[in-house]
Amino acid sequence: MYKGFDIAGKVVLVTGGTSGIGKAIAMGCAASGAKVVAGSTNPDKVAAMKAELGAGHEATPVNVADEASVKAAFDFTVQKFGRVDAVVNAAGVIKKEPSIEMSVAEFRRIVDINLTGTFIVNQQAGRVMKDQAPAANGERGSIVNIASLNSYISLTQVLAYASSKSGVLGIIRGLANEWAQYGIRVNGIAPGVFPTDLNRKLIEGTPRGEFLKAHTPQGRFGMAEELVGAAIYLISPAASYTNGHTIIVDGGFLTRGVGV
Repeated sequence: MYKGFDIAGKVVLVTGGTSGIGKAIAMGCAASGAKVVAGSTNPDKVAAMKAELGAGHEATPVNVADEASVKAAFDFTVQKFGRVDAVVNAAGVIKKEPSIEMSVAEFRRIVDINLTGTFIVNQQAGRVMKDQAPAANGERGSIVNIASLNSYISLTQVLAYASSKSGVLGIIRGLANEWAQYGIRVNGIAPGVFPTDLNRKLIEGTPRGEFLKAHTPQGRFGMAEELVGAAIYLISPAASYTNGHTIIVDGGFLTRGVGV
């Protein structure tokens, strides 16, 4: 196997790491030899994920919208493993609601988790990575933020989500530019339609879901495990010159230019 994709021994913190896309990436990184710390706001899921990951890995509570909670998760990771080589920021929320009816409070809640939370996680990652010893290639860390199809188009009645995920692209590009000098790479993954606990009610067995599936060239929804390869690539030395980029994994959906 090409050694560039080897992430064995790397310490990877995954927010939103106990369910859906985050869990799939956490499990995939663990299976590839990384030391994984999975974070979640749900204490029961934290305990279950730690047991599922097994020896050599950890799980910890983390609320990405709370600075103290995020700092505590990074402190925990450094205490357990001595450093943080990579962060996958997969925590997020979505709500389908007509924009004309949505309260300002609800709009702010979604943006606070998806966008401000991304800033908080990235900022803390940068603070930790900037001061840790570099790898042989001079790299101090890799950050992978989970964006969305809605970073590029706005599906109907998910305005707050689309607005927040559009902003995630700005964070990726801005920090990639700013932090390259520290040996920190910042990239993203934009999943297409992947049924998870976050969106299952919106797309499984619904007219909306069937329309989205029909307009995906590959004719099906994605599986969370199909995002693991992109995450491992962005974490690995193989991506040492990939910075400020977002990999779209959508079965070709955006090639049709459909906004629904």
